[in-house]
Amino acid sequence: MSLMSFTAVELGRKIKAKEVTVTEAVQAAIDAIHAKEEKVNSFVTVDEEAALKKAEEVQKLIDEGKLTGPLAGVPVAIKDNMCTEGMLTTCSSRILYNFIPTFTAEAVKRLEDAGAVIIGKTNMDEFAMGSTTETSAYGATKNPWNTEHVPGGSSGGSCAAVAAEEVPYALGSDTGGSIRQPSSFCGVTGIKPTYGTVSRYGLIAYGSSLDQIGPIAKDVTDCATILECIAAHDTKDSTSVLREDLKFTEALVDDVKGMKIGIPRDYFGEGLDPEVKKAVLDAAKELEKKGAVVEEFDLGLVEYAIPAYYVIACAEASSNLARFDGVKYGYRTSEYEELHNMYKKTRSEGFGPEVKRRIMLGSFVLSSGYYDAYYLKALRVKALIKKAFDEAFAKYDVILGPAAPTTAPKLGQSLSDPIKMYLGDIYTISVNLAGLPGISLPCGMDSKGLPIGLQLIGDCFKEKNIIRAAYSFEQTRDMKHSPLSDVACEA
Repeated sequence: MSLMSFTAVELGRKIKAKEVTVTEAVQAAIDAIHAKEEKVNSFVTVDEEAALKKAEEVQKLIDEGKLTGPLAGVPVAIKDNMCTEGMLTTCSSRILYNFIPTFTAEAVKRLEDAGAVIIGKTNMDEFAMGSTTETSAYGATKNPWNTEHVPGGSSGGSCAAVAAEEVPYALGSDTGGSIRQPSSFCGVTGIKPTYGTVSRYGLIAYGSSLDQIGPIAKDVTDCATILECIAAHDTKDSTSVLREDLKFTEALVDDVKGMKIGIPRDYFGEGLDPEVKKAVLDAAKELEKKGAVVEEFDLGLVEYAIPAYYVIACAEASSNLARFDGVKYGYRTSEYEELHNMYKKTRSEGFGPEVKRRIMLGSFVLSSGYYDAYYLKALRVKALIKKAFDEAFAKYDVILGPAAPTTAPKLGQSLSDPIKMYLGDIYTISVNLAGLPGISLPCGMDSKGLPIGLQLIGDCFKEKNIIRAAYSFEQTRDMKHSPLSDVACEA
């Protein structure tokens, strides 16, 4: 059994008990990457030398009793839109092909301070714009359960790396479901925390009012442990929230007696795959057996979430991506006549089609004459969606539904129809618009042998409710390992 088959917390315990050295754990991750990368393409950058050097440093601190946390010595992969000092950070885009930051994102720094060892940076949809990890300038990532299928996106590289057991856990970012949807497709567990819980400092922005960093791991225990490590108030991020209680591992209790769980009827209508529907409703029944009170209700406004999200996210993206112009860093076109021509050619050559599409849409909705008609209207819809959730959480502790309407589609299917790809985010987008926490965890398999994800949504700052419900459901199932997890890793 490979060391990468253990959960992050289990591996951390083995390191602490001196059953395994940090160097052995890091080398096991490197060996797994060598054995599996050709099939899965999870990583953009792997820094073996730095990881092995860091492993020695961390081992020394553990031996001296200076590092005692549950993640000390455990290897981790970081999504390639989080700055890492001295390590290439590209957002899987040609325009940042040579960008090496001089500082580290706050969430990543908190992991490093806890003794985590960064193995490398994971593949993603370019600038997190996509739902399949096919818009990456470094080629598509494949789903470890079936390499003819997508892993989801935009955090597809992080989810595939965990599912393929190249690393025990990873960090992702979630703008409209980018942690939860690929977690569902890859059969792993991922949490999108309440907006402002994890610092966005050092996260290269897509939609600033929606982006949130979160953990991706094998189980709920790992995710709660990682979230506890990375969540903190940060004065460098103006949207960071000062929270009293960040002890998420206290919610790892197998007890949902009396918990009120609402199931939105709107989530189970047209477009939902029957196998996904059955698996999610079966999960609800399991929680009901454990004493939860499960009811159906009408959430409303679901049909307006996607247009509102894409107007707001693209508007923010067009503003955020204006800085990538070939002047200060990143890609610059080799032939140009004057400054304006250099801007145009650099951005035309540096950005991929999906990023260009969203920049153009965002620039349009912010332009004179259309700002009121589109952008302001979308902001009003966002407020109405938040109000609908507030009313729901006055009655329920947790909202239960699917993470995605289908299991992972085949490679190439979604890119030919962007609208269909956008519609795949229908169950996850509202959570970001309302700034709520959400978790996706495996709840079954379809007839093709692909994982199905269950999504649990909580009220603002109520991560403990979704962690408790998720942990309780997880106790009813055995952990399944993807076919790629069994690929032999030779040193």
